[in-house]
Amino acid sequence: MRTVSVIGFDGALASAITGIIDLFRLAGVTWARINDETPAPQFTTRLLTRDAAPCRCINGLTIQPDGAWNDLLPGDESDLVVIPTIGGPIDVVLAGNSELIEWLSTFRSSDVGQVRVASNCTGAFMLAEAGLLDGRQATTHWGFSHQFRQRFPTVNLQPDKLVTVDGDIACAGGGMAWWDLGIYLVERYAGAQIARELAKAFVIDAGRTSQAPYSALQVRRYHSDAAILKLQDWLDGHYSEPITLQRLASLGGLTERSMIRRFKAATGDTPTGYLQLLRIEVARQHLEKSRLPIDEITQLVGYEDVSSFTRLFRKHTGLSPGAYRSRFVR
Repeated sequence: MRTVSVIGFDGALASAITGIIDLFRLAGVTWARINDETPAPQFTTRLLTRDAAPCRCINGLTIQPDGAWNDLLPGDESDLVVIPTIGGPIDVVLAGNSELIEWLSTFRSSDVGQVRVASNCTGAFMLAEAGLLDGRQATTHWGFSHQFRQRFPTVNLQPDKLVTVDGDIACAGGGMAWWDLGIYLVERYAGAQIARELAKAFVIDAGRTSQAPYSALQVRRYHSDAAILKLQDWLDGHYSEPITLQRLASLGGLTERSMIRRFKAATGDTPTGYLQLLRIEVARQHLEKSRLPIDEITQLVGYEDVSSFTRLFRKHTGLSPGAYRSRFVR
């Protein structure tokens, strides 16, 4: 039996605590019960807080812990430590958990070949604050990716990915991605068969790899470069037109080289890459809110060839336009 310690703190997201505990505790159990077989639990779990104090989550729910992370003795280590989502203001929660962050900083890379520390969603901010993600791949909620990059520039952030694994540290993307994280970790520790059965029992789509279909372009406006904001505003009304870098530079009153450099610094993307994302975002809105055929949407957003547009759409969202419409239109 492997021991999983989930770390609780005030302002955490309750479902990211209780949900992933459910997955670990019921691996090898629920599927067996469904099939009238003898349950074979795979994990023991414990919720740990500072001084074993109750954990008051962001939804007002108070959860009683099983112990204190700061009282763990040598030899009492967990096989896996999980940091749940920060549900409250990130800066406030980080500032209020300096001792926990210091404790996490002791989890240095090992050669055991197994994930030892994991985070869900904005819990990655806590791992990064502890220095555990320096030079590593990581993911977090797509809506906080710009804030994450500004605060932790040495982390190789992959905001489109639903789960990243780099060495012995795993991170999951936004919100309910603890489903995917939990299934992945169960597979790593208990095997593929147990993980598949758990996913079936909990009706979880274990094939998801990207949170790109849920992301929005608005986060790329969280900067203070007035000239680039002006260009973004202009692109909002002219995305369907043929657009050159020379034209954008002229509109911004900048040299082409300066415009490209400032655009990249402000948005995290090149002007050409941003224009693609803008067109994809508009196409997504048409797919969600209209019944226009895909070839007409292709032309509305500035492309002529449907097959090329479909490949680009799939690259950025992980889905074809038709599959995207099926998933997000009810």
